[in-house]
Amino acid sequence: MLSTAKHPLTLSNIVSDFKEITKMRLSLSVVFSSVAGYLLGAYSIDITTIILLCFGGYFMVGASNAYNQIIERDLDALMNRTKNRPIPAGRMQVSTAFTIAVTFTVLGIIALYIINPRTAMYGAISIFLYTSVYTPLKTKTPFAVFVGAIPGAIPFMLGWVAARDQFGIEPGTLFALQFFWQFPHFWAIGWLLYDDYKKGGFLMLPTKKQDKGTALQIIAYTIWTIIVSVLPAFGITGDLKLSIVAAIIVLALGLVMLYYAFELFKKRSTQAAKQLMLSSVLYITLLQIVYVIDKFI
Repeated sequence: MLSTAKHPLTLSNIVSDFKEITKMRLSLSVVFSSVAGYLLGAYSIDITTIILLCFGGYFMVGASNAYNQIIERDLDALMNRTKNRPIPAGRMQVSTAFTIAVTFTVLGIIALYIINPRTAMYGAISIFLYTSVYTPLKTKTPFAVFVGAIPGAIPFMLGWVAARDQFGIEPGTLFALQFFWQFPHFWAIGWLLYDDYKKGGFLMLPTKKQDKGTALQIIAYTIWTIIVSVLPAFGITGDLKLSIVAAIIVLALGLVMLYYAFELFKKRSTQAAKQLMLSSVLYITLLQIVYVIDKFI
């Protein structure tokens, strides 16, 4: 760790930088998805497994984020939203960040392996794809978002695998749901932060522009997300089921997100992109809550 005149080496600042290097808020949202998937797949609730899943999921995502910030430290320094991150701002050495990343990787794999080896395998695949494939591709091709959507879709599925120690139609559906959802979500972010991403050379939009082509693809993937979200109500996704009432609620949530996708198509403004981004976060959070509540009532 380093200290600066503007950022003295205090416990508060160390904790703040630790939260930033591991992206604590994002990591906790991933943990939430994993636990939701576990609750959907579990025959009976095992508190030890939930605790291991929480720690394992947080460690794996935190490690991915730390590796990402090490690799992109020079590009982060060019963008307003990332230039104050610990490494580009000079508050944390690369060696410190790397130690955190490696430690989190090892602890994450161990925690998930204790649950079952299959869960650890998917966690390791997630960290590999995010760090070694998605991160390098971000400055080369918009296809990076497709690659990044794979590790991003694993957490919801991971929880089910932790509960059942098997992969099938149920975790596959959870994976597909979060996979398709990520396109409107991240393209909305890419649109909102277009100018900043451009400074870093990141190609986050499918057409590389804030145009109708990008907006149309956002609408298309939003529709796919909605379709997958209601599939469990038709009895074709194995043990993953959804009541008619829950399906109607989920459909309504999806239509709200679709409304904002059309608003982005019509207005093509950063404000519309922000509204879509916020609605997408609300959608996936409430959907997972509805899925879990519907199972237990």
